[in-house]
Amino acid sequence: MAAITKVWRTALVALGLVALAGAAAAQQSTPPGAELYELCAQCHGERGEGNQVVLAPAIAGLQEWYVVAQVRNFKGGLRGTHPADVAGLRMHPMALALETDEELKAVSAYVASLPPVYPEPTVEGGDAERGAQLYGTCVACHGPDGAGNEALGSPRLYQANDWYLLSSLQRYKNGVRASNPANANAQVMLGIAGTLADEQAMKDVVAYIMSLRK
Repeated sequence: MAAITKVWRTALVALGLVALAGAAAAQQSTPPGAELYELCAQCHGERGEGNQVVLAPAIAGLQEWYVVAQVRNFKGGLRGTHPADVAGLRMHPMALALETDEELKAVSAYVASLPPVYPEPTVEGGDAERGAQLYGTCVACHGPDGAGNEALGSPRLYQANDWYLLSSLQRYKNGVRASNPANANAQVMLGIAGTLADEQAMKDVVAYIMSLRK
């Protein structure tokens, strides 16, 4: 009887170790930022594909450094505090939900790890050929191919929704997305957007950016 009991105890211990190993493996296979991203997924989607209805752009595969910078801007009030910035006002409290810098970096790394999404263009009436000339003012920061420049804090452009690019230019030009003078990059974009005469010019440059997709 004692021998049988010993065998059962050994078997139970072995099963316990297997269960612990399985739990540890499951934890290791889940990226640290995946659970934190569940808050973001409500608007940006499970795959980071975005949702225009709630003004949430596609974010899957964005450069990690850019996501970190923007979430910090939202969290610190450098972005998303203007009363006319509907989407930004939503992002400000979302960013505050990330209590530590480690959480912020973890969710940013997770967003960057998602397979890039290239949303279908929805903005109509843009002239890419005319936009190519207007894009000349963007080259210094975003590059001739729209790939961005980390040293200048300039993100990749061609991966974005065209409606989001148009909306961003509009908000930069009217000062909504450049309302805080401490946000240096936004101040630069305020000036750049100001060189675009009207909404047609904005649509043209956005159409050109969409043509840069590989």
